[in-house]
Amino acid sequence: MRIPALGILYEIFAKLERRLGFLCGKGYGTATIAQEVRMASFLLGRSPRLAVDIGGNIGDYSAELLRSNPELELHIFEPSTRNIKIMSERFAGGSRIKLQKSALSDSVGRMTLFADRDGSGLGSLTDRKLYHLDIRFEPMEQVEVRRFEDHYNTFLAGRIIDIVKIDVEGHELMVLHGFGESISKIRVIQFELGGANIDTKVFFRDFWRFFEKAGFSLYRITPLGVMRIDRYHESEEFFTIANFIAVNKNSLD
Repeated sequence: MRIPALGILYEIFAKLERRLGFLCGKGYGTATIAQEVRMASFLLGRSPRLAVDIGGNIGDYSAELLRSNPELELHIFEPSTRNIKIMSERFAGGSRIKLQKSALSDSVGRMTLFADRDGSGLGSLTDRKLYHLDIRFEPMEQVEVRRFEDHYNTFLAGRIIDIVKIDVEGHELMVLHGFGESISKIRVIQFELGGANIDTKVFFRDFWRFFEKAGFSLYRITPLGVMRIDRYHESEEFFTIANFIAVNKNSLD
């Protein structure tokens, strides 16, 4: 039996919880590209010269990076045929922009790209179950899947990458495992965690262990700046969209 007075109080507490969580970056991850780029650049501590955008979609994140760093060399990975066409037109004439039509993961081959519509920002290599949001996924196309380490060894061998951004709707950890030894050549990595991780069953703890082993510090992007996460705790597990930044603790100068 629900006591009316307590019900009102719980609603107040729930709203307060959501608001305080938002200020700590929990749920602060939609339409935040400008802040994401600012915080990645802030933690980098220098103007980036080489960056990688994994899950480029239609190029909004890349465009924001280029806006403040017009001489940046940028490698963009995107599996959607529609989105590659959009970016080819958007970045036409940019000789320092390298578009790669493929998905990245920890293996190579071909996989199905699923989405609610062609070119959707929700596109994923997992057939997500979003019936509670009245969103239905369908297979869009078969796409090439590669490992980033192979791309690095072929085109970037030995070079230091300033910023890597990963937004691949639940497959971020698999992408990271595909970096292999090249992870040691990256200064800053930004990645997303959210509802897609429910479908792929990947937790923040998995990212924490990966980056702890790789020698990176972890931060969460908030409306107020970045919040350092000094240790893992179960309270860090949540599935409203948030963006994190991993900073290499080893000197790459």
